[in-house]
Amino acid sequence: MLIGEVARRSGVSARMLRHYESLGLVRPSGRTGSGYREYSGEDVRRIFHIESLRAVGLSLREIGRALDDPGFTPADLVDDLIHRTRERIAAETELLTRLDRVHATDPAAWEDVLQVLALLRALGSTSAGTRQRAALASVDEVPVEALAQAALGEGDPYVAGALRWALSRSGGGAALLAEGLGSPVAAVRERAVRALAEMPGREAATLLRDALASPDAVVRGRAALTLGARGEAAAIPVLVDMIVAGSNDTDAADALSVLAGDDAAADRIASLLVGRIGDGTTGPPARGRLTQALAGIPGATASCALADLVGDADRAVALTAAYLLRLRGDG
Repeated sequence: MLIGEVARRSGVSARMLRHYESLGLVRPSGRTGSGYREYSGEDVRRIFHIESLRAVGLSLREIGRALDDPGFTPADLVDDLIHRTRERIAAETELLTRLDRVHATDPAAWEDVLQVLALLRALGSTSAGTRQRAALASVDEVPVEALAQAALGEGDPYVAGALRWALSRSGGGAALLAEGLGSPVAAVRERAVRALAEMPGREAATLLRDALASPDAVVRGRAALTLGARGEAAAIPVLVDMIVAGSNDTDAADALSVLAGDDAAADRIASLLVGRIGDGTTGPPARGRLTQALAGIPGATASCALADLVGDADRAVALTAAYLLRLRGDG
């Protein structure tokens, strides 16, 4: 077949066929008596092979290697294509996300679009100072979803604080932070609960209550400390667990003292602490911390418990209980 017929059958222009020939990708098997290129059936199959490889994203140089290099393996080719495709999808997804966030601000002019894009780029900057300045910009200019996403990924403590402040002012982003609570990455879960702890509103409070049941002890603890400081009794069991574990136990004890604001609450908290002290699985250090926590709990139940602990077999617990009784005026 001559070049014109090959072009018609393959859909590849005669100009591109000549370009393939100049690169050595296709070499016509013969020439007519007049010197015109003549392509065999094998040549046409090779052309279709080239077009197929171009369709999946290979450059002409890579196609030449794939066709002619005996050491080139299809597995290597597929791995490279997967890697590049994922990179392209990630880049396009990020662009789509940015455009959605710009659209959400309902820009009225090109200047507004450019301003939002500049702030979004700044939030992704490698400079901590640049990211912090973007976080501190007006919440009307930075989309809330962008702030929440940035807060979940921010490792610098100063920038993270600015992002949490901006989110608390905006009053939004809770849905994205809720997704962060379920992240497989521990650092992301911690950032999510810290951001929610600083946010006002019912939605954030509901998410913090749900977080009390999180399998992540850090998430549970942060939620319990926040809710305890707000007077929510649902945090009490987790706060007691924190004292036993020695995780922010001083803060947990302070939160329990806040929650022991009436006789019923004080008696309940004291009973939980005493129950854990008497638990045969609780070790000496934890028993000591639980005894100390009774100091901040008013009422007869805590006083009676301390009086009983004065005779405890663990001398450290007994001495602590005696000292606390004297401070309370009961010893």
